[in-house]
Amino acid sequence: MSLRAIDCWVNVNMGEGKPPEWLVRVKEDYFKGGDEFLQSIAVDQLVADMDEAGIERCILSLGVGRPSDAILAFHAKHPDRFAYAVNLQPTGQMKEVWRLEEMVRDLPVVLARVVPFAVDRPPTDPLYYPLYVKCTELDLPLSINTGIPGPPVPGECQNPMYLDRVCLQFPDLRLCMAHGADPWWGVAIRLMIKYRNLHLMTSAYAPKYLPQELIHYMNTRGQDKVLFASDHPVLSFKRCVDEASKIDFREGVLDKYLYQNAERLLFAPRQPKGPHPA
Repeated sequence: MSLRAIDCWVNVNMGEGKPPEWLVRVKEDYFKGGDEFLQSIAVDQLVADMDEAGIERCILSLGVGRPSDAILAFHAKHPDRFAYAVNLQPTGQMKEVWRLEEMVRDLPVVLARVVPFAVDRPPTDPLYYPLYVKCTELDLPLSINTGIPGPPVPGECQNPMYLDRVCLQFPDLRLCMAHGADPWWGVAIRLMIKYRNLHLMTSAYAPKYLPQELIHYMNTRGQDKVLFASDHPVLSFKRCVDEASKIDFREGVLDKYLYQNAERLLFAPRQPKGPHPA
C-alpha cells in the first residue's frame, strides 16, 4: 500500500499580524526555524506540498470567531481535503462555548483544541468544564496540549496526569493529547491504556525523536490510539512522513498512525447527545 496520511495539525495563517513573543522564541530558540516558520500559505502551495508527501487531508487551525476569507478558501476549493480545528480559550467561558457551537454548525469543524500553557491553568480547572460539557454534547473530539511546551512559559499545567480526573469525570468526552507528552510519555501511555476515549497526536514532534516506549505501545496495545500530525510549517509534511516511514512498525501500524486513527476519531459520523428522558 502506498503511503497515505491525514495531518491533524496544520497552520496556514501564521504570517497574519505580529506574532506573540513566545512564538518568536520557540521559532528561534527551540526549533531553530527560518522565515518559513512564520508564514501564511496559499491554497495551491499547500495542496502541492500535501501531494508531494502523500497527505490526503489536513485539519487547519482556526480561532474562535469569524474566519478570514483566506482560510475559508481552503475548504471551498477542496472540500474533500480540508477541515478545521477550533482553538478555544477556557477563560472565554460561555461565550466561547456558544461560538464553538455556531462554528460547528456552520463549518466543517472536526476538532476543538485547548492549550493549557496559554492560560496557565491545568485541565482540572473548572474554567474548562463548560468546554468539556459542550464537546461531549456535540460528540466533538477535543485536543489538549500535554508535555513541557517549547516556549519559555509555565509547563507544569500540561502534565498529562491532570487528564486522569478529566477522563473520570467526563467518560464520554473524546480526548486527544497533542504535541506529544515529553517528558511524561510513560504517564500518557498508562492513561491511554486506562481510558478508552483518550488518544495522543504527535504534532510538533519529529517522528524520528519519538521515544521507544511510545513506539512499543503503538506496535502493541496502542495501535488505535496515536495520531499523526506535523504542525506544518513548523515541521514540514515531507520530513514528518519520511521519518515516520522509517520507524520499525509492525505490519499495518504505520497506516493506522498516519491515516486510520485520525479517520476514525475525527471523520466518523458524530453521535450528538441530547437530554435523557426522565
